Amino acid sequence: MSAMLETSELPAVFDGVKLAAVAAVLYVIVRCLNLKSPTAPPELIYQDSALARFLLKSCPLLTKEYIPPLIWGKSGHIQTALYGKMGRVRSPHPYGLRKYLTMPDGATATFDLFEPQSEHCIGEDVTMVICPGIANHSEKQYIRTFVDYAQKNGYRCAVLNHLGALPNIELTSPRMFTYGCTWEFGAMVNYIKKTYPQTQLVVVGFSLGGNIVCKYLGESQANQERVLCCVSVCQGYSALRAQETFMQWDQCRRFYNFLMADNMKKIILSHR
Repeated sequence: MSAMLETSELPAVFDGVKLAAVAAVLYVIVRCLNLKSPTAPPELIYQDSALARFLLKSCPLLTKEYIPPLIWGKSGHIQTALYGKMGRVRSPHPYGLRKYLTMPDGATATFDLFEPQSEHCIGEDVTMVICPGIANHSEKQYIRTFVDYAQKNGYRCAVLNHLGALPNIELTSPRMFTYGCTWEFGAMVNYIKKTYPQTQLVVVGFSLGGNIVCKYLGESQANQERVLCCVSVCQGYSALRAQETFMQWDQCRRFYNFLMADNMKKIILSHR
């Protein structure tokens, strides 16, 4: 009789386990997709000036609430995986010429030069000098997409290939790119200034590249000559604060530490 009673209770136990499992899965989905995060306009920090007012008037998107795509749009993990790894469905392939520059220590710096595909809206000669993110180069999809859009709007583009990042370019000196060295970027900018004496410059840096271009412009007043403006995209401002963040397991942040370290190890070992 007791065996029969235990048997009759088993389905209820299994239903409870299933319910708990479904609840756990839903919690993980909501947490990972960041579905509870509220939408809001970007926080703007600026000094009231004629230039700031002009930018706000010219770019109304800066004051509008950001509405991300449903379900996956609030998750930085999914956005990173989809765009950072898979890229666009049809990623453009702009055509450029690769330039080689010999540095004083024997290193060979390279950058890719892309000519404009249309006339600039103000009729001027404007060149974007672009510094990609960590371990990146002109062949990355986000750089190709940016260059293609800039070309179609009348900009010449020069994209630095971080020293050692391109798999088919061998190192000619015992060093590769670092987080603060501006030598290669400066050599590329000087080449553009000498080759196109009439051009004005727009300096653009992504992530680590943002640190490099801001450091470059601040190293010397001469580096700012003929520079119309500088745009720093997703720049990290404090390496120590970033390190603390990447050491946290919350929302799988620490996982990115392993990914970035593994990528750096592959680049270093490829030049062994």
